[in-house]
Amino acid sequence: MLKNSLRTRFCVRPGDCYRLVRFPFNPLCFRSKPMSRTSPSRLLFSLGTACCLLLAAGGTASAAGLLVADGGFGGKLEIREQRVQVTINNGVAVTQVDQVFFNTENRIVEALYTFPVPNGASVSNFTMIIDGKEMIGEVVEKQRAREIYESYKQTRRDPGLLEQVDFKSFELRVFPIAAGAEQHISITYAQPLDFDHNSATYVYPLETTTSGPVDARTTGTFSLTLDVKSEIPIVAMASPSHPDDFVISEHTSKYSRASLELPQGDLSRDLVIHYQTERPHTGLDLVTSKRPGEDGYFLLSLTAGKELEASEAGMDYIFLVDISGSMANDNKLNLSRTAVDGFLSSLGAEDRFEVLTFNSQPVPNFQELCEATPEAVLSAQEFLRSQRARGGTVLRPAVLTAYKYKSSDRPLNVVILSDGLTEVREQAELLAAIDQAPAGTRLFCIGIGNETNRPLLQQLAENAGGLAAFISHQDDFGRQAESFRRKLMRPVATDLVIEIAGVGTHDMASERLPDLYYGAPIRLLGRYRQAGPAKILVTANVLGQPFRQEFSFDFPEIEADNPEIERMWAFQRTQTLMDRLRAAGGKDPQVIEEIVRLCEGYSIVSEYASFIVLENEGEYARWRIERRNANRVVRDRAARDRLRDEFQRLRDESLAKIGPAKSAPPSEQAAPSVDAVSAPGMNVPLANNAASALPQPQGTPGDFSMPGPNFDGGGGAIDPISGALAGGLAAATAWAVRRRKTKTPGGTHDDHSQNVI
Repeated sequence: MLKNSLRTRFCVRPGDCYRLVRFPFNPLCFRSKPMSRTSPSRLLFSLGTACCLLLAAGGTASAAGLLVADGGFGGKLEIREQRVQVTINNGVAVTQVDQVFFNTENRIVEALYTFPVPNGASVSNFTMIIDGKEMIGEVVEKQRAREIYESYKQTRRDPGLLEQVDFKSFELRVFPIAAGAEQHISITYAQPLDFDHNSATYVYPLETTTSGPVDARTTGTFSLTLDVKSEIPIVAMASPSHPDDFVISEHTSKYSRASLELPQGDLSRDLVIHYQTERPHTGLDLVTSKRPGEDGYFLLSLTAGKELEASEAGMDYIFLVDISGSMANDNKLNLSRTAVDGFLSSLGAEDRFEVLTFNSQPVPNFQELCEATPEAVLSAQEFLRSQRARGGTVLRPAVLTAYKYKSSDRPLNVVILSDGLTEVREQAELLAAIDQAPAGTRLFCIGIGNETNRPLLQQLAENAGGLAAFISHQDDFGRQAESFRRKLMRPVATDLVIEIAGVGTHDMASERLPDLYYGAPIRLLGRYRQAGPAKILVTANVLGQPFRQEFSFDFPEIEADNPEIERMWAFQRTQTLMDRLRAAGGKDPQVIEEIVRLCEGYSIVSEYASFIVLENEGEYARWRIERRNANRVVRDRAARDRLRDEFQRLRDESLAKIGPAKSAPPSEQAAPSVDAVSAPGMNVPLANNAASALPQPQGTPGDFSMPGPNFDGGGGAIDPISGALAGGLAAATAWAVRRRKTKTPGGTHDDHSQNVI
């Protein structure tokens, strides 16, 4: 029972504005959009099959990025070396890319390098080697950064500029590069990994359809090293994209490494790594970052992980297939045809469907919902084969037309297959149309490869209570198919509310929560004012029944090992503001000003702020550019160095065990496994199973408002939280909690007295 405490109340409901007020006796309240809609069942299998076929039919696009000599004179530049170092700490990945550009011309050139970054990643550092010294860049307003860069070009000094061109690509400019000279540059970005049913995916994007003379091979060495640390035991790691090139070393159950080196290698395919974790129960995970005397940052991960009976009731499906001109690129329209074939082959006897194509206006095939008979399926396939990609993309009329097919007694699932490259001026109207969806309607978006408007498709799906899927050509389509199938065949938690009380939580990065699907984590980023114990209450609606669960956590006074959480919070906040800007038609000076403020304060590149590198400290002072990023990088690198030292220790311990067993000293033979030691940052085995190396969930679970059986759970995100969603209208739900150890000034705190329910 929460009593007599002054807490922050933060409520977001459909139609509400963002507000933050001091309110006594009411915990922080964070709501998702209420929806009393039936959860789709067979669509899961359909989506999975489609994803599988999309990838099976797709080809690679082009290359790692486009490196050219800009300025109107042309010329050839080479990437002599590209080294990628990835550090993954409990689901948060930090990628550092070190590259060497070489000017093959006999004159000075300006290098222009265009490259993609993964979905959800924020570019957080850009450095150059100038006169033998590393110069760390700073983020300033985009137009000002461009003006500063151009002013140096006149004097042939050494500026560097990194800009976000649009939602999918970045441009890096360096001038001058002398004839026959090299230029060393480094880019860093951070991202929360996509976790799904205990499986995490890391993608290093190399494919791009950027126009221009692309060379898909590096003339020097390309290497990638990926270190993974997880409090949840890692049981498998593999690369579906490069199975014969990666060397994978499983040093302990908590630490694995994957490495690849390609001398003069092919860079035309995305690099994809999966790793699988295993835990006895799902739980709520807390990751924090806090400096002394400042408000802290936190990341909560929530994942539903219980198996439920699938619904066998019939559903209606509308497939909206984009046939605009942009779908001719990268074989997109053929991929969409293949995807729809996959959907149709999975429909059941009770399901009905319709196929509409659209560019500037929708064109239906049947003009009614038809049962999935062989004749109807053949008709839909022939209809799609007769289409060709042309015209502009106007999605709103197609969505409104799809809504007309809603029957009062059956759920309607609208599946959009598009690259999302709609006109900017239409996006505000499109988002407004999504809110007009009839009750019982959900919208799902599928985008393939790196040239998809991910922010828009993600926003559309979340606003309509559905899901968006973005898959690399090189991904494991079988795994993706199974993942979708497991999601959509189980109930969805709607009307989700997370209440946090006791630590002065404020400034949530998102304005509302999406619905919670099985195996799909929800991440909540925010800030807190004071350290200490906190109560977290999760409520939702599952199959028409209320769900309620309470958890206890300690928010630390000092936490220096996760500084990337700060930038992740700021990046998510800018994405929320970008969503608001799209809804306003892209014109809101106050929102743009706030985006720039966040980008400059936290060193984040966006469409409104860019990185600029100057040749010495005096130049930064001359332009009155505060060295915020230079100071932040010191903390970031210190935390990363501590983590790498730990990796080295684990590798050394693993190496010490290799060799003739008889020659090993007795002390080494008797040494316990790293996995069995309760070292700092590691969980201990469950109290009721001393032989188990699985972690013990922590926290203080409360009573369930819905009685019923208890099921063992699946896994989830960054050390996910979760809960079970019980099958049937009267079925029960069981939730379990685990808390990642948080370090306080007094050391690592563990609460081993709690049991998993």
